[in-house]
Amino acid sequence: MIVFPAVLALILFIFRVPVAISMIISTLVYFGFFNDTLPLEFVVQRMISANESFTLLAVPFFVTIGVVMNYSGISKRLMHFCNLLTGHMIGGLGQVNVLLSTLLGGISGSASADAAMQCKILVPEMEKLGYDRSFATVVTASSSLISPIIPPGVSLILYAILTNSSVGKMFLGGYIPGILLCVSMMITVHIISKKKNYRSARDKRAGFREIMISLKESIWALILPIFIIVSLRFGIVTPTEAGAIIIALCLLIGFFIYKELKITDLPKMLLESVVSTSSIMFLIIGANVFGYYLSWERIPQNLTALILNATSNKIVLLMLINCFLLFMGMFLEGTALLIIATPLLFPAVTAMGIDPVHFGLMMIINLAIGGITPPFGSIMYLTCSITKTPIIDFIRAVWPFIIAMLIILIIVTYCPSLVMFLPNLI
Repeated sequence: MIVFPAVLALILFIFRVPVAISMIISTLVYFGFFNDTLPLEFVVQRMISANESFTLLAVPFFVTIGVVMNYSGISKRLMHFCNLLTGHMIGGLGQVNVLLSTLLGGISGSASADAAMQCKILVPEMEKLGYDRSFATVVTASSSLISPIIPPGVSLILYAILTNSSVGKMFLGGYIPGILLCVSMMITVHIISKKKNYRSARDKRAGFREIMISLKESIWALILPIFIIVSLRFGIVTPTEAGAIIIALCLLIGFFIYKELKITDLPKMLLESVVSTSSIMFLIIGANVFGYYLSWERIPQNLTALILNATSNKIVLLMLINCFLLFMGMFLEGTALLIIATPLLFPAVTAMGIDPVHFGLMMIINLAIGGITPPFGSIMYLTCSITKTPIIDFIRAVWPFIIAMLIILIIVTYCPSLVMFLPNLI
């Protein structure tokens, strides 16, 4: 009966029961019927204590940042700035889409928030210029996956908490993989747009003066990631405090500099933030209590021994882990899989001498790919529901972007120096 909770959780996943509820139910069944050593009250206490962490406060803060940016006018100015930089290129609005996700990722860190916003703003504009709706939706979904990888992505924070790693080093490690993903997607957009003869968003390249004016308007958003990294590097603030300060700065910018934020917007912003945060925190509760069952039965330790006995080659081990995560990412939401898989795989990779920061970025890119992979990619369903795109059309159009992301995953997996270059500086 050791594996019964895992099997039960998998069955519930298949029947589309929410991941957090599936993990909680399977754990309660295990401790209620198959293990009389611990009372159920103790399991409930574990569920409550799972969120009693000062570091975890960074999650709602950085989720809220993305919401505040949309209401304060910061996102709109960033989009205009991106349009000036790349709108003249082949597939101009597609290039704007990718670059905007990269810049927004440096502030909001949420793929879902980024995808939802750009589906409402950019996809209709792309359709007006003659882009297929499925292509516009795929570009939006794929580019939004850069957001969790560019600091301060929520996934970076969660992984650091789960493995007791440095949040600052995880942030620095995300920059080069995030930029590589941005470049690979811009190349993919260029190739497809040239083949399908998609129009550019601008007739000619923006002038230097025009770019400088837009840069001046967008500078408040562009300096926020710099503030995060510098303040964390010198120990001025913790990640949690950085999130709170940036929310305050975004509110000040929206109220007094751009003057687009209104008092009446605050309840709507708060509601959006609470809804987005609650789903993540509920996942953390479920994964924490499910992880307690795994630890109780020593499943991570046994899995580590099994992996180490199977291979002592780092290259083979990383290949096996990539295949496992890519397969599981087809069925589980990325945040849930990160919380479930990290305690299982982390002991094995550390025993093999693989750097935790390098492994973390490899995992997060894997799970990002799962967001647009059929049959259950969460970002795929989110973007298709907003743009009314048939799932089958999305699947036909998404493969070039999946291939581009897989190439970057291979580079990140087997060139750890790329990931570790910036973290090693501190």
